[in-house]
Amino acid sequence: MTTIKNLDFATEKSKNIIENVKKVIIGKDSEIEFCVIALLCEGHVLIEDAPGLGKTVLAKSLANSTNLSFSRIQFTPDLLPADITGVSIYNQKTENFNFMPGPIISQFVLADEINRASPKTQSALLEAMDEKQVTVENTTHEINLPFFVIATQNSVEYEGTYPLPEAQLDRFMFKINLGYPNKEEELKILSSQEKTHPLEQITQVISSQEILEIQTLVKTIFVDELIRNYIVDIIKSTRKNPNISLGSSPRGGLNLFRSSQALALIRGRDYVLPDDVKSLVIPALNHRVLLSQSGEINNVSSDKVLSEILDAHPVPEAK
Repeated sequence: MTTIKNLDFATEKSKNIIENVKKVIIGKDSEIEFCVIALLCEGHVLIEDAPGLGKTVLAKSLANSTNLSFSRIQFTPDLLPADITGVSIYNQKTENFNFMPGPIISQFVLADEINRASPKTQSALLEAMDEKQVTVENTTHEINLPFFVIATQNSVEYEGTYPLPEAQLDRFMFKINLGYPNKEEELKILSSQEKTHPLEQITQVISSQEILEIQTLVKTIFVDELIRNYIVDIIKSTRKNPNISLGSSPRGGLNLFRSSQALALIRGRDYVLPDDVKSLVIPALNHRVLLSQSGEINNVSSDKVLSEILDAHPVPEAK
C-alpha cells in the first residue's frame, strides 16, 4: 500500500487523474480539474449542459481512474426515493427485516439527469451528500469513504425537467458547464472514437486509500489571513449586490476556501495564492446566488455578476 508522505507525491497523483481523464474528454481541461478538486475536497459536482456534450463520459472517466465502488442512478419522472436509498425487506425464514442497499450506497455515484426526477426524489440525495450516510426506517447506514457524487442535468429549458431546490444546489461544491467543442476539438473527438471508445483504455491511477490521504493533506495547505479576508469579502458582496436577491451561504465560503487549498496542492504549492481563489469563484458560487428581478431585467447571468464582484475587489498583496 502506497502512503501519501509528501506534497510532491500528492501533486503527482492528482495530476495523474487529470491526465488520465484528458485522454477521453478533449478540450475541457479546466472542467476536469474542477472535478478532481472536488474529489480531493470531499465535495460533489453538478454538471449542467445540453445532451450529448460528454457529461456522463466525464463522470465515467473519473470513476475508471479510481478503484472506488461505482453506481449510476438514471433519474426519471417515476423514480422513487427508495429506489435511491434502498429498502428493508421482510425475510420470512429469519422473521427479520433485511436492508437491501440502493445505488447511493457506493463510493462514486453518477446521478444522471437529476433534474428529470421530482423534487421529493432529488431530496433523497441530501443526507447522503451532506452526512455520507442514509437513514431507512429509522436505521442509519454508513457509506464507505471516500464518497463522491457527480450529478448531471440538462438545461432547464428542456422539456420534462424540474429545477433543483436551493438546498440541493448548495450541497454541490461546484456547478460547471462543458459547452460545445470548437472545430479542432471536434475533429479530435471524431478521430479518438474512430475504432474504439477511449473510455475503454482508461485504467486506475489512484487508490481509495491514497484519495483519503490526499484529502487529509489538502486541509494542511496554508491560507494567509489576507486571503481569508478576500474570500469573506467576496461572499459578503454577493449578499449586497443589487442584481442578486439571494447571496451565497457560508457553505459557499467554506467550499471556496477548501477548493483553493486543493488547487494549490495540484499546482505543487503548500500555500494558497489569490489567483487560486479567483479561478474558483464562478464554479463555486454560480449556483449559490439567485438573480434579483433587476438582474433578470438587465439580462445578466450569475457568472457575469460574480465576475463584476471579482473586478471590484482588489487582489490582496502581502505587506
